[in-house]
Amino acid sequence: MLTLVTYSCQVNDDPLQTVPYVDMERFMGDWYVIANIPTILEKNAVNAIESYRLNSKGEIETTFTFRKNAPDGKEKVYKPKGFVFNTASNAEWRMQFLWPFKVPFLIIDLSEDYSYTVIGYPSRKYVWIMSREPVIPEQTYDQIITRLGQVGYDISMIKKVPQQW
Repeated sequence: MLTLVTYSCQVNDDPLQTVPYVDMERFMGDWYVIANIPTILEKNAVNAIESYRLNSKGEIETTFTFRKNAPDGKEKVYKPKGFVFNTASNAEWRMQFLWPFKVPFLIIDLSEDYSYTVIGYPSRKYVWIMSREPVIPEQTYDQIITRLGQVGYDISMIKKVPQQW
């Protein structure tokens, strides 16, 4: 048991690895939030969508929208700005919700066809599983969850986000 606890702590202390490279043009567009470890703003979110647009300065104009509590609930809209932090891979960004603070945004999983992605946070306190469609095949979802557990996420904290269109 002590070995398992020690191993678990070691995994959590390791930096999250990003994908080797992100084609920014292909990554831009709409992503449905399939599941996450929600931030305080995202609790009880329904129909959550994160949209990215690259502006002429190379910044990522982001729009995060969702309904609160139900598909017909109050619409919430947030517009953080993203900045590519690691230009060699384009897989490490900083998101700015409130000036001057920027938080890490790590693209830790991305399908070859850009149909799904996983965004991680260094402490593993947050994660977002996103897809180009409002549903993701259950087998794909299960594989993502398994990989998240392997890199030190507490998978019991991950909650599906209702996508009821």
